[in-house]
Amino acid sequence: MHHDVDDALRIVSPLEGWLTDDQARRLWGAARRVAPGGRIVEIGSFRGRSTVLLGLAAEASVEIVAIDPHAGNDRGPQEIHGYEDAASEDFEVFHRNLRDAGVDARVRHVRRFSADALGEVVGPIDVLYIDGAHRFRPARDDIVDWGRRVSDDGRLLIHDAFSSIGVTLAIAVTLAVDGSFEYVGRSGSLVEYRRGALDTAGRARKVLQHLAQVPWFVRNVLVKVAIVTGARPVARALGHDGATWPY
Repeated sequence: MHHDVDDALRIVSPLEGWLTDDQARRLWGAARRVAPGGRIVEIGSFRGRSTVLLGLAAEASVEIVAIDPHAGNDRGPQEIHGYEDAASEDFEVFHRNLRDAGVDARVRHVRRFSADALGEVVGPIDVLYIDGAHRFRPARDDIVDWGRRVSDDGRLLIHDAFSSIGVTLAIAVTLAVDGSFEYVGRSGSLVEYRRGALDTAGRARKVLQHLAQVPWFVRNVLVKVAIVTGARPVARALGHDGATWPY
């Protein structure tokens, strides 16, 4: 059955996750561009909100690989350490959500940490969506180790960019000055890049595009501090709803 993006948004809206409608539309667009026989790799699936969207968007012959250890760690804001009960539940809910949406059979789930899963995917990647560990080192490793496998004109999308400190630092030391990915734009904290060689002017433009995100990044950090310290009025004054983690 063919779905358009509005159908997909209705299907994924009840599912837990941190993907806004605008971000979902950007991810949908990237997946729809993948030619038949192509490949999409997702790092970090949680309970399948983005995975279901990718399954509904991509052409039927496109391979979709979801990499998530479901170890109960890095589940969301401030949930870094592992929780055994949560790990089991996340795994079960993830596959139930995929089955209910009718995409479970076309998604290959690799239940491993991304650093251990490099050998599980063979060949170039047309769309790489990174929403894994948000600490600096694993985020940087995902961008470098998996990003080098993105095909020519392929897309790299990263969630919590210019919001998470670790992810933002990882982008700063890799993609901000890199000459092999063009900055396309962002929807909230979801940033999109396109694989393509940049000349000197293109690299300079990309540095400026990243510097332009600094005020938004600082705002997000201040919002998080306000939420953690209970200063919700400060978060609201910064244009945030004062309750949810900014993403």
